[in-house]
Amino acid sequence: MFPIRDHNPATRRPYVNYALIVANVVIFVSYLPISTNMAALSAFFDMWAIVPAKISTGQDFHALVSSMFLHGGWMHLLGNMLFLYIFGDNVEDLLGHLGYAAFYFASGIGAGALQVLADPGSAVPIVGASGAIAGVMGGYLLLFPRARIDILIFLIVIVRIISVPAWMMLGLWFGMQVVNGATSQAGTGGGVAYWAHAGGFVTGMVLLVPAWLRRGGISFWKRTHGAPDHPAARYRYIKSDVPNVPRPPRPPAPKAPGAVPVIRRRR
Repeated sequence: MFPIRDHNPATRRPYVNYALIVANVVIFVSYLPISTNMAALSAFFDMWAIVPAKISTGQDFHALVSSMFLHGGWMHLLGNMLFLYIFGDNVEDLLGHLGYAAFYFASGIGAGALQVLADPGSAVPIVGASGAIAGVMGGYLLLFPRARIDILIFLIVIVRIISVPAWMMLGLWFGMQVVNGATSQAGTGGGVAYWAHAGGFVTGMVLLVPAWLRRGGISFWKRTHGAPDHPAARYRYIKSDVPNVPRPPRPPAPKAPGAVPVIRRRR
């Protein structure tokens, strides 16, 4: 289940969201030259990534912010930026540019803090913007639970694009983080900090409760039916210009030697 877009167009340009995407890409590219030197990369992450054992003893609090702009590889970066691109513009549209910037960083700090609490003695560096982006997703769910999300589904050899409500896609994603965090040691498994994701998601929802209440809370949901309060985007699938090649007619099956045709008579 891979989101590719939502049907919730923003009413103004999300300059802060664009700036965050550019900053993440530029910073990642800046330390690519040392990515093959494990000693240099480890020293770099030790300085700028979240190391729970350090933070729990009062050191390197700056890493709660700097770690948001570090990634472990291209797929890690591109996946995070896709989620930020899809969900961030609408939250910025509602909060304004400065409000969204403060919300983003607060969500990321909350996500990192929960991961430190889950495993305070770990010396493994934690990097990635996914905690802050999880906060954006949590805020999006609170504000637009029934906004339509187009997701790409892979089922062995079957690939389909289907549209689902945000509560289904984001709720399932959050549930997976909680289950994986609860069943893996210290909330990490396969190199994924699940409690950071869950913590960021909850932080984002809590931080946007005042904005949701200012718009009416439950009455806001009733008025908009949980969907954006502006017309949803509609996507048109354009037929390919590649002509269809007709299948050649199937040749008649050869008759068996000596076969006698059977004549059926009507009664």
